[in-house]
Amino acid sequence: MVHPVPEVEVTELLARTLLAEQHPDLADLPLTWAGTGWDNALWRVGEHLAARFPVRAVAAPLVSHEQRWLPVLAPRLPVDVPVPVRVGRPSATYPWTWSVVPWFDAVAAHHTSVPGRTAWAADLADVFVALHRPAPDDAPANPVRGVPLAPREPALRERLDALALPDGDRVLARWRELAAAPGWVGPDLWLHGDPHPANLLVHDGRLRAVIDFGDVTSGDPASDLSTAWLTFDAEGRAAFRDRLAYDDATWRRAQAWALHMAVVLQMHPVEHPTLAEIGRHGLAQALADD
Repeated sequence: MVHPVPEVEVTELLARTLLAEQHPDLADLPLTWAGTGWDNALWRVGEHLAARFPVRAVAAPLVSHEQRWLPVLAPRLPVDVPVPVRVGRPSATYPWTWSVVPWFDAVAAHHTSVPGRTAWAADLADVFVALHRPAPDDAPANPVRGVPLAPREPALRERLDALALPDGDRVLARWRELAAAPGWVGPDLWLHGDPHPANLLVHDGRLRAVIDFGDVTSGDPASDLSTAWLTFDAEGRAAFRDRLAYDDATWRRAQAWALHMAVVLQMHPVEHPTLAEIGRHGLAQALADD
């Protein structure tokens, strides 16, 4: 699988030019590069804000989804989320919509010890209690989140073959067993879409914010619940699960999603070592659970 290459390099000069063109009151604030992922470049703007720029055309709609739906979802959630405070429009300088969002004084959960995450496992569960409510018909569609599991098998097999994991056969067999659980029969629920520990922010040992809602969608909540294995150990997972009222079939699908996502996260270990480590942890946790 080819690693996605940025189609636009968002340099400090470009970021400052866009701010000057569209939000001139922010243009003279200090700019600090905060990282570039698969889809977005992030520049800290002063002390309290960040500018988030898509670097690939396929990522541009994800920013638009956040701009449309985070103001709707944020009031119901018990932690902070990056509701855009300014919107940037496509221009002659840059081709896509972009956002200015709050900067949270926190660290991503993957920088914290796994046992220490148990302290806020119930808090994350409360986020899903609040979020997982019936979504409207015009909620964003996402072909790889909240959907039935069976069609995901070819992609999983392809990735397992590419990674040549020593326990790849075991992963596939366990995934098939779990994915055979009865499917979701309730209404399509709001989903975060990608709640792994790099998208969970922690401050003073507590959950501070949930970020990166680009994959926000609706459907089966099992794909969100996969974070139980990606983020926690057995103790944290128990605290997380005890707060949620889903049936055994949903948790079995969630564990299948955890296996699938753990493999996906390991696909680019050189370019994204943090995600690969999250994937290795999630795979070990999901295989260890009977």
